[in-house]
Amino acid sequence: MDRYRHEYKYRIDRIEEEILLMRARGALDRDSHAGKDGTYYVRSLYFDDYGDSCLFDNEDVVDPRCKFRMRYYNDDIGYIRLERKSKRRGMCRKSTCLLTTEECRKLMRGIIPEVRPDMPEDKQKMFLEMELRSLIPKVIVSFERAAFVWPMGEVRITFDRQITSSGDIEQFLAGNYPMRPVLSEGRGILEIKWDEALPLYLKNLMQLDSLQWDGCSKYYMCRLCHL
Repeated sequence: MDRYRHEYKYRIDRIEEEILLMRARGALDRDSHAGKDGTYYVRSLYFDDYGDSCLFDNEDVVDPRCKFRMRYYNDDIGYIRLERKSKRRGMCRKSTCLLTTEECRKLMRGIIPEVRPDMPEDKQKMFLEMELRSLIPKVIVSFERAAFVWPMGEVRITFDRQITSSGDIEQFLAGNYPMRPVLSEGRGILEIKWDEALPLYLKNLMQLDSLQWDGCSKYYMCRLCHL
C-alpha cells in the first residue's frame, strides 16, 4: 500500500471486543493471512533518532510525520518487512520492502545497510532516509490481531489485543524476551482503515459513535513504558 488512507483507532474493553468481534464475523470477510482461529501474531521493532523525534511528534500531533519499523508475523522470520508509515491530515500511507535476515540483524544493531544499485528503489530510499535521520532501534511492540475486510471502499478492520513492549532489542528475531503489557487487562485497540468513504452500514455495525477514540500509536504507548 503506497497511498494515503483514512485510519481511525478506538480503545475498547473486553465486552466491547466480544460484541464487535461477533458482529464482524457475521458480516465481514476474514483476512486471508489469519490462521484457523481468525488471528495472527505481529512483532515489530520501531526506530527513532537520538532525540526521540518520532515519540514527541506523536505527542505533539505534528503534521506531517512518519516512522519506521521492521515487522514479521507468526514467528516467521523468513518474511521480514521494513515499513515507512507516514501520517498527514489524519490519513496514513505505508511503504514496504522485504528485508533479508542479514539486513534485519544489522538494523537491530543500529547499522543501516549499505545501499546497492541492485536493490529495489523503495528499499534504497528507505535506507537513505534512515541514514540521514540517524535512526536506531528503540522498542519491540508485539500483539495478537484479528482482521476483517470489506471489499467496497477497501475497508479493513482489525482488533489488536495483548499489546506488549520490550526493550530487549537483541532478541527481536528470537522472540524470547520479557514482555510488558501496555494496557490494562482486557483492553485492546480497534482500528479501521478505508479509502474514499466509510460506509454508514459499517459505522453503525461497529458502533463507532459510542466508542472511545484514541489517537496514540502503539509505538507511543510502548515507549512510555520505558521512559
